[in-house]
Amino acid sequence: MRSLKLSLAATAMICALSATAQAADCVRVAVAGESLTHDLAVLFSTNGLKNIMAGQGRVGQGPVHTTCKTGSGTTTCHSSQMACKVTTPKTCLGAWLCLPM
Repeated sequence: MRSLKLSLAATAMICALSATAQAADCVRVAVAGESLTHDLAVLFSTNGLKNIMAGQGRVGQGPVHTTCKTGSGTTTCHSSQMACKVTTPKTCLGAWLCLPM
């Protein structure tokens, strides 16, 4: 779980710092999720993506792209989506809990 949190934070930071801006302040946001099962890894990566975007005040544009790779014991999924800034950032406690304020 600790490695999941660290990878989510690192991925979000890298995307925020190195993403290329398009149109009206749009960037590609990417998140990684890791778990023992494929379904949980997909859930972690897609929900993490949603919460990272909400925390940055962005709304997803277009489809979510998810790819998964099974390693020895765990599955790691990477989800990404174009997101445009439309609101003020929400209060988030990590990548998993964003408050609707």
